[in-house]
Amino acid sequence: MNVLSPRWQAGVARRPINPPPGVELAGLGYYLNRTWERVRDNLNATALVLTDHLDNSIALVALDLMYNDAAFTLKIRALVSAQTDILPEAICVNCSHTHNAPTAGFIRGCGEQNQPYLDFAARTAAEAVVEAWRKRQPARLLSGQAELKDMTFNRADANGPVDTRVNILRVDTLAGRPLAVAVNFHSHCTAHMEIDLQAVSRDWTGEVVDQLEGALPGLTAIYLQGTCGDVNFRREFNNTDRRFEPARAITKSSLSAFESAQPLAETGLASTALRIQLPTCPWTQQEIKTEREEGLYRLNSGDTKGWMEGLGRACVNLPHRLPLRYGGSVEKTVAALARFAVAWTDDALLKLESGPETLETEVQAIRIGDAWLVAHGAELFTSLGLSLRSRWKSQNLFMLGFSNASIGYLPDAAEIQRRGYAAIQSPKCTGQFPFTADSGSAMVNGLLEALDRVRNHTS
Repeated sequence: MNVLSPRWQAGVARRPINPPPGVELAGLGYYLNRTWERVRDNLNATALVLTDHLDNSIALVALDLMYNDAAFTLKIRALVSAQTDILPEAICVNCSHTHNAPTAGFIRGCGEQNQPYLDFAARTAAEAVVEAWRKRQPARLLSGQAELKDMTFNRADANGPVDTRVNILRVDTLAGRPLAVAVNFHSHCTAHMEIDLQAVSRDWTGEVVDQLEGALPGLTAIYLQGTCGDVNFRREFNNTDRRFEPARAITKSSLSAFESAQPLAETGLASTALRIQLPTCPWTQQEIKTEREEGLYRLNSGDTKGWMEGLGRACVNLPHRLPLRYGGSVEKTVAALARFAVAWTDDALLKLESGPETLETEVQAIRIGDAWLVAHGAELFTSLGLSLRSRWKSQNLFMLGFSNASIGYLPDAAEIQRRGYAAIQSPKCTGQFPFTADSGSAMVNGLLEALDRVRNHTS
């Protein structure tokens, strides 16, 4: 391998972020009080810091948490910037979206935020970044791609698209030893979640990391979650004897991309973070009144008749399976949904007159030579991610969701017209007004604007 001039530096570090007893795991249902009892595998904060020949630095932070949060990210950025020369807008904090971990972001009824734990997780993540920054050494950067087909499906639309792209960022020492690899793919973390609902786990993303590190001794792997708002691994892989196959398939694709990776252009680093406005549509008085009345009625009467045509119609992606998370009890399921309906409508009534009709959020872009990374806080639908991919022609495009903030699902126009879970229930969980048919395109345009800014930046 030819030794190139040391125009890049890289450092990597990892710290565990397992929660203490009593902290809830997030997702899967309403008011489950799903506090953990076992650790299947450790949650981590893993940081990769890169620096160019002009001493510009960026940090990629991968956290094994379900949702991010803007205040949580701001704390990490402030702690890092106080101890290094990394600018806040050059720090990307990505969550894997495992459902067997706590959440930093607010999700009504689906896992309480635990502030002492989140303070610990933010401090620990910042410590990992600072350690990686201090451990930087001359490095070579390469980028590779592979396709992973026939493993995932669109859970919102049987004929809908999936993104099959696996992107990797490879970091070698100047002597040619693998130092780190960042992997970006696009699917929910649901392969293991129902095997043990009380277990702390990274799910399949952790298996990918462990398998890559086993295949390439001395390397540290980072998984960066992508565009998966409407995508899961196929049902035969979820919570079955075949649940280990997704990680093996991604590992195989990642290793193929690793071996064929090409050196990145030595044109330096650039980063930006923009605030954009996404249109939303306020709830109607009738929507709030209807749900509130049903919630109060079912709480007071215990009546479960027709619950899937009412409160349960879009409560999760597969409402008929929700009672399984309550020990098979329809009564407990309906009581939880009714409690949620009352809590949500209490909040919605307060916000109806004063809530803004747009949602402000951050979009981020980072250029690493001729590789590009965009990040946002949404569970973005695939058609929107593919729209961005079609308009930004580079094969070296990393697309990260669940990053730097949490704004819930951002569905496409078809899902909004269907009034499915992502369109109707998700904003109730996050305390927002629903997105409109134009919100997705506004996000894509914002990401393109951020990419344009780092493309036009000269080092």
